[in-house]
Amino acid sequence: MIMDTLGALALATEPPSDELMKRQPVGRKGSIVSNVMWRNIIGQAMYQFVVIWHLQTRGKLAFGLSDDPGSDLILNTLIFNSFVFCQVFNEISSREMEKINVFAGILNNYVFVAVLSATVLFQIVIIEFLGTFANTTPLTLNQWFVSILFGFLGMPIAAALKMIPM
Repeated sequence: MIMDTLGALALATEPPSDELMKRQPVGRKGSIVSNVMWRNIIGQAMYQFVVIWHLQTRGKLAFGLSDDPGSDLILNTLIFNSFVFCQVFNEISSREMEKINVFAGILNNYVFVAVLSATVLFQIVIIEFLGTFANTTPLTLNQWFVSILFGFLGMPIAAALKMIPM
């Protein structure tokens, strides 16, 4: 709920560019999701699938987690955290559907920055302080770093996808 609501709010507050305002409107029978959007959606979905699959199948080995029951909770928390950070960085990449420099003017949109900051803050609170309620466990700094890194790596993938002509 946090990701969908805050993500939609963040992207909805992006002001339209002059280039967007000069385009012809889409007719009644036009698709809401353009080919450019499909390219970006499918590319990010494939990347995120590989990340989550890798964590699910090799996460215990990669993080040196034992086979005791507590390691399942740590692994599930890592998967959840990685997924959320994949979404956070994907929101940044989605600011511009075709331009590679997605950081241009990002600080001019205070709502976008506030929503992303709130998402990250909520994520920290959920992971570190709401263990029983959220079924999570606090992560080590290394585990946090890797979760954020997995999310960040979606950005160069998004940039590479934008180089595919549509």
